[in-house]
Amino acid sequence: MSRYLEKSVVELHELLKKKEITPKMLVEECFERIEQHKDYNAYITLDKERALKEAESLENMAVDNILFGLPIAVKDNIITKDLRTTCASHILDNFIPIYDATVVEKIKAHHMIIIGKTNMDEFAMGSSSRTSFFGPPRNPWNKEKISGGSSGGSATTISLGDVPFALGSDTGGSIRQPASYCGIVGMKPTYGRISRYGLVAFASSLDQIGPMTKNVYENALLLNALIGRDEKDLTSSYKEKEDFTRLIGQSVEGMKIAIPNYFMSDIVDGEIKEKIMDTIALLKKKNIMVDFLDIAYLENAVTLYQIIAMGEASSNLARFDGIRYGHAKENPKDIDDLYYGTREEGFGEEVKRRIMIGSYLLSGENAKEYYNKALSIRDDMRKALLDVFEKYDFILGPTTTTTAYDLKDSMDDPSKSFLDDVLVIPVNMAGLPGLNIPVGLSCNDMPIGLHIIGKPFDEAKMYQLAAFIEKELNLDKNLVGGDYHD
Repeated sequence: MSRYLEKSVVELHELLKKKEITPKMLVEECFERIEQHKDYNAYITLDKERALKEAESLENMAVDNILFGLPIAVKDNIITKDLRTTCASHILDNFIPIYDATVVEKIKAHHMIIIGKTNMDEFAMGSSSRTSFFGPPRNPWNKEKISGGSSGGSATTISLGDVPFALGSDTGGSIRQPASYCGIVGMKPTYGRISRYGLVAFASSLDQIGPMTKNVYENALLLNALIGRDEKDLTSSYKEKEDFTRLIGQSVEGMKIAIPNYFMSDIVDGEIKEKIMDTIALLKKKNIMVDFLDIAYLENAVTLYQIIAMGEASSNLARFDGIRYGHAKENPKDIDDLYYGTREEGFGEEVKRRIMIGSYLLSGENAKEYYNKALSIRDDMRKALLDVFEKYDFILGPTTTTTAYDLKDSMDDPSKSFLDDVLVIPVNMAGLPGLNIPVGLSCNDMPIGLHIIGKPFDEAKMYQLAAFIEKELNLDKNLVGGDYHD
């Protein structure tokens, strides 16, 4: 097997420009690697024939951008024309979309090649990818552990070195948490930075698509291609295009960082806290000011998320009725039997649980008592976080409270999946950008992630700090990519 995919994107770009390699060679290597790693269950659907055909069509074209001819994996809740999109659910296991999501149009416009659709929690509801109808993806560092969720398959395939790029989505940590568990870089951009058109909705006020890669620079490159106003998504931003790599390499001296005391409390494993403190010591040596402080409402984030996300999910998933597309109950007695039977057969237990709770939360006076009140407290949380950014450039902390746990651990505690995301949910509540970068390994050789939270639309500065940390720790070479941890 060739080893081109272990090279950087910049190196691959130069080789493609000089015609020393072809897009087809990269695509063939991708599928060889995926076959070698099939036990990790990172993909739901592969698109080999079309990917090879697309690669061949690019061979006589001019290499017009740095992403040209490079393979990419797409999370299976992002709509892809003529390519099965299941959301890891039985109810959509035969669904072939007739259009592309806006982000898919953008990656195709850059002549990137879609390899396939990655595994995930069903309808992105979960934090371990174990709710997938197709079985869970496995962690590349230890096959018996979770890869995280809900973008578990995307994190797994990047960590394995199968592809240089993957798309994930993040509603309450679903890019950053699996990125931490699998030792890769994952960015949840500012809400509205990337169009959500064609992202199958979980919780519309929280969902955001983002890039997952093996290092910081390449993450910024992919974000460059994904952003922009989209008239088909009224929540998308009017912000002008920018180059998110432009600050990488510049000095970080004089930056100001806040560490919430809650993020370093007893809810976090001691070994993770120690690794974060090591990183903080590194930053202080560069004349970066670091303060520990209390930030209001952080301890309420999980409760708010449960109310808002489940309420919005129950509304969004009402469209899956067995009539227009997807799975349908055979030979129903009447319309009620069709609806009931389709959803009973098609949805998994976790999705049904969230729909039922969400429907209760939105019914009658409950909407005022729970959902509207949660929205009000959410606004207070956002204001509290934005107040911190009046004085500080970033908020830092660990991404997860523990390293990846065992696949066989019980799923009977429904609150467990929310507590897995307790440190990352506040970012979605406030619509802020959040970035995971790996900062080392635990004593049992599992990745530990640092969570960088930035001001709205300040992703370029986040990449500046993240790239500095990555370079100082030399993790680009020593922690991610390749097959050495098979």
